[in-house]
Amino acid sequence: MDEQRGREPGGPPPAWGGAPMWRYGPPWWSSGTQDGARRLPWLTTLALTVFAQIGSGFAGDGQPGRESLTPTARVLLFLATAVLLARHRHPVPVAYATVGLTLVYLGAGYPYGPVLLTVAVACFAAVVAGHRRAAWGAVGALWAGHLLLAHWLYQWLPPGGDGARAWSEEIVVAVWVVAIVAVSELGRVRREQWVKERTERAQAARRRADRERLRMARELHDVLAHSISVINVQAGMGLALLDSDPEQARTALTTIKAASKEALGEVRQVLDTLRAPGEAPRAPAPGLDRLPELVEQARSAGLTVGVTTEGTRAKLPPGADLAAFRIVQEALTNVVRHSGSRHARVRVRHERTALTLRVDDDGPATGADAGGSGNGLAGMRERAAALGGTIEAGPRPDGGFRVSAVLPLAADRDREARTAPREDQ
Repeated sequence: MDEQRGREPGGPPPAWGGAPMWRYGPPWWSSGTQDGARRLPWLTTLALTVFAQIGSGFAGDGQPGRESLTPTARVLLFLATAVLLARHRHPVPVAYATVGLTLVYLGAGYPYGPVLLTVAVACFAAVVAGHRRAAWGAVGALWAGHLLLAHWLYQWLPPGGDGARAWSEEIVVAVWVVAIVAVSELGRVRREQWVKERTERAQAARRRADRERLRMARELHDVLAHSISVINVQAGMGLALLDSDPEQARTALTTIKAASKEALGEVRQVLDTLRAPGEAPRAPAPGLDRLPELVEQARSAGLTVGVTTEGTRAKLPPGADLAAFRIVQEALTNVVRHSGSRHARVRVRHERTALTLRVDDDGPATGADAGGSGNGLAGMRERAAALGGTIEAGPRPDGGFRVSAVLPLAADRDREARTAPREDQ
């Protein structure tokens, strides 16, 4: 699980396994400076230290006019690389510290070489962390300090007898400074892209989770509201007939047992999808082929339901079939709970491009929530809207209440056809 691996849901996978680092970036780049503040870059700093010590020796061999490396030079090189350990926690002080140590090293007459790389790494870390002006200031300070050393202070500094550096050589230094700034800015832009991508991925994951929670809430509401309504009616009937008609009370208890068993089965199916995401459900989702069961359950709750089917019945897409079943189920539940009528009429009309449902009762309403509670009607509208359909619910002119739904089928069938596996030709 994402949480067990120490990263937030929806974030990029670890850069060191499974996914390329160039796509998601190092962990401290993708998540800002917090991760970097907790961990010191020991490995890269050690590698830079070794490279600076060895590389400076080779650089000194090629610059006979400079001072040879002494223990003091080695200490300066070590300090210039050691401060890089804190470049993620304190990028600005580290950038200026490397500039100062580098100028002292060059002012002592030691050879040019890997020491300049420490400034590049420090300024790069500062720019990536968002301290652009401070990093530019550090690079500018290095350039200005080098100009002073090479064209003015050289006569008082080792090595003795050397002259001012040629101005043409400053072009090389200028190119190096511009390269540091350019690479640092590229790193900053790339880091911002990684952070943006990570944020978008996390938001998309949250939206998917919200949609899934909403779907589960609708399923549980539809299952429990219908079954508990039947159980409530039958329990009341059983209590009323317990002494006068024990046999009828037994029938009511049998209905309660069957309704509760069915509700538990459907709730278990919904919860199984939560426990094992990605696995196919073991039981098929309900559809209009189970409409007779709804009619029987309504009859056991004292409601007579007449069903009329129009048009040529065809196999419905799974999404539309489930939505149609739940809409009729919720509409009949609302009749049982909120209507004084004991008769309801269900009309199902099959068309080539749409499925039309209509559930009528003759009323009157038994409470303030005529036609059902807000949650039930909202759930029906959400189911229809998810398929591009519509729901109309309200009192009829001649009394009673009507729920009418139109569910488009063409778009749902197109989605099913696009996602269906294709056989090899």
